[in-house]
Amino acid sequence: MNIGFIGTGNMGTILIEALIESKAVNPSFLSITNRTLEKAKTLKNKYPEIQLAETPEDVILQSELIFLCVKPLDIYPFLSKHSRLFTEKQCLITITSPIRVDQIEQIVPCQTARIIPSITNRAFAGISLITYGSSCTDKTKTNILQLLKGISLPVQIEERITRVASDIVSCGPAFFSYLVQRFIDAAVAETNISHAEATVLSKEMLVGLGKLLEKEHYTLPSLQEKVCVKGGVTGEGIKALDEGIGDMFHRLFRSTHTKFEEDLSLIKKQFPASS
Repeated sequence: MNIGFIGTGNMGTILIEALIESKAVNPSFLSITNRTLEKAKTLKNKYPEIQLAETPEDVILQSELIFLCVKPLDIYPFLSKHSRLFTEKQCLITITSPIRVDQIEQIVPCQTARIIPSITNRAFAGISLITYGSSCTDKTKTNILQLLKGISLPVQIEERITRVASDIVSCGPAFFSYLVQRFIDAAVAETNISHAEATVLSKEMLVGLGKLLEKEHYTLPSLQEKVCVKGGVTGEGIKALDEGIGDMFHRLFRSTHTKFEEDLSLIKKQFPASS
């Protein structure tokens, strides 16, 4: 199956690298391009078997699955210009949350799907979120699932939870890496530990925590219960966290959803027939 990527920015590159290195895709079946072609050439240099396309038109014409990895406001202009090139046997896959698959279906004659990946997919881990368009055939759905299973746990979601699911799966690694960085900085500021030492210890703690949860030795609440000895140090730390966090995560989700609504408003102006 020939797979094309239009856009090799951060997430496009992560997907390409993960698909190749997990062996989910043979690089010779990949064709890629980017508005700044030098970015795509970097991947070609790393994986010489990749087909480097000069134009998006070349990618579309030689691919069955086409990943469109561009900014949300660039999608409508792109599709308006290139929709005539797509056929019903192809599937166009977007990776941006503000644009619904039914909006894409208004413009292109091909099958459509939306995949929201995560940076964790680069380690062949984490979840990738899927929403299929009404035109997506069972065969195409199977092909997409098989592709994503090589780098993630694919989860199909309804439109109504797109933003919050993306917050958890796609934005979550950045949110929690920020919290861990603050954790490390505080340890360095308040004690005699070095930044390097605190970073190594924190990293290995996170890896171990992930493995505990993966093997289902504990749930999150039961893990806290096991570590928190009555009257002990951990309990005092949890108290400090409880006092400090307050409604922080509530505000986080409000902020992401407010930005999402702003994006939806701009997208709606581009897709006048959508509701």
